[in-house]
Amino acid sequence: MTWRSVIYSKATLALLLLFNSAQLWAGAVIGRIQLSGSRNAIVNKRKDFSGVVVWLTSSENSTPHFARKHVQMIQKDKSFTPHILPIQIGTTVDFPNFDPIFHNAFSNFDGQIFDIGLYPPGSSRSIRFTTPGIVQVFCNIHPSMSAIIVVVDSSYFTTTDQLGNYSFADVAPGAYQVHFFHERATAQTLAQLTQRIVVNDEPRELAAITISEAGYLPVAHKNKYGRDYPAGSDADGYSVPIR
Repeated sequence: MTWRSVIYSKATLALLLLFNSAQLWAGAVIGRIQLSGSRNAIVNKRKDFSGVVVWLTSSENSTPHFARKHVQMIQKDKSFTPHILPIQIGTTVDFPNFDPIFHNAFSNFDGQIFDIGLYPPGSSRSIRFTTPGIVQVFCNIHPSMSAIIVVVDSSYFTTTDQLGNYSFADVAPGAYQVHFFHERATAQTLAQLTQRIVVNDEPRELAAITISEAGYLPVAHKNKYGRDYPAGSDADGYSVPIR
């Protein structure tokens, strides 16, 4: 048995175990995603299909429901954690700074635009997200820092695990659209994968899908002023003046 077939056997076993446990769920929805055409070493070598966001929107209820929750996107070791954060509209995201240097999280295009300003180690700033969309987050000081917040008008959302599995429990009966987001897939690719399903009291296993990364082209981002970052920005975060 090859290593590739072992991976697929584990994936199949995981889905079977998930489906067996789903027998106890009213209106469970489960599925699996694979990635193809990737130039990412983690995907190609480790067959890691994690980090794809999946959510359901009701085809029958268009009234938005705003959550009253707080979640964190930590800044530590010059990184945002988690890198992909799905949230429901109305959720407040806290950006605690656990580094010994200043940070300035911002987003200036797509989704909800915000700029929480420059703030010191040991402090935190917060933003409440009220508009559905894809929010690309950067740091105005460190160009290597990036993250994505996926704001959805739904209480049914999740991310895939390493094997690409995802699941929802206790989905209310009704008609839904299933949406997908992957940071290295084009908007057109993702739109074509959107599908309609009907959920009842029985568990529902969706057909496995493949998301292609073939059309993805990485683009360098600018700082919050729309300019290139100064040379060596990531090397020194201590000497940035407060403005």
